[in-house]
Amino acid sequence: MNITETRTDYELVMAYQNGEQEVFKTLLERHQQKVYNYILSLVKDKALADDIFQDTFIKVINTLRSGTYHDEGKFIQWVMRIAHNLVIDYVRKNQKIRMVYSNEEYNVFDMMNHPDLSTEQKMIKKQIYKDIHFLIKQLPKEQRRVLIMRHYADMSFKEIAEKTGVSINTALGRMRYALINIRRLAEENSMSLSL
Repeated sequence: MNITETRTDYELVMAYQNGEQEVFKTLLERHQQKVYNYILSLVKDKALADDIFQDTFIKVINTLRSGTYHDEGKFIQWVMRIAHNLVIDYVRKNQKIRMVYSNEEYNVFDMMNHPDLSTEQKMIKKQIYKDIHFLIKQLPKEQRRVLIMRHYADMSFKEIAEKTGVSINTALGRMRYALINIRRLAEENSMSLSL
């Protein structure tokens, strides 16, 4: 066993960022099987898994070279997150997903509970949940409260109005503005909220 193989991920990353190019081979060999198997388990296609695996490590190398990676002792988790995001990007791009907004006929929150989703759709659904959670946290407090009561507590606007001490029209208005703000924030953050 050579000295490179006994170094921690952190030590190898630091060495690579300091110009020891050859240590990246150890990092790659140490984690390639886990990363590749994870990608393959998601996409179920060897050629596609090969492409995404390669893109993952190109992104890892570029980030390490740029000096923007900050190690927190979680190198492999970071690599897996890059792989996961690349898979989601691929699925979204290749399923020709369109942006769908809530309106009178369709509610994005209703689609979230659809039972007949493929593995890829379930993966996208999980990412959408995370994105929606992030967006909801950005809303003003009153809008956030109404949205949570309506969609997560399944309360009527009458119940929301009583609980918050406002008129039904005010509760409806807050809900409307919450949805408008979520749409705007999603666009600003380049997030797709549709399957």
